[in-house]
Amino acid sequence: MAFGSGGNGNGPVSDINVTPLVDVMLVLLVIFMITAPLMFNGIELVLPKTQESNIVSINSSQVILSYTTSEEYYLGKEKVLQSEIISFIKRELQETKSQTLFLRADYKLDYGKVAKLMSYLKANGINQIALVTEVEKE
Repeated sequence: MAFGSGGNGNGPVSDINVTPLVDVMLVLLVIFMITAPLMFNGIELVLPKTQESNIVSINSSQVILSYTTSEEYYLGKEKVLQSEIISFIKRELQETKSQTLFLRADYKLDYGKVAKLMSYLKANGINQIALVTEVEKE
């Protein structure tokens, strides 16, 4: 027998085969690495295209407000009513210890509506707002 246990060969083998465990863990790691960046793309928006200026990768530790063409608001992936936006954003900013709100507004929205939303946010104490855009392809 090629893998002997040191005895007469009749006893149970007490060695753990870690190869299947490593295989499963590597597959789970690859799946997580692929799906993690896509988690915030669940809300369908057409973002404005701009030239590359400040590269910021969006992740779960940031407070992201999405504003859709149907004038719905999402904080992360949670739908929020306009009357509740301020309290939800302030709570999220406090929990994440962040000061910046990332605003994703659909390209098809009227400029005035986005400006009015930003004005409303600033009037209620949310002063650091970063607009999220997509990089323009040449």
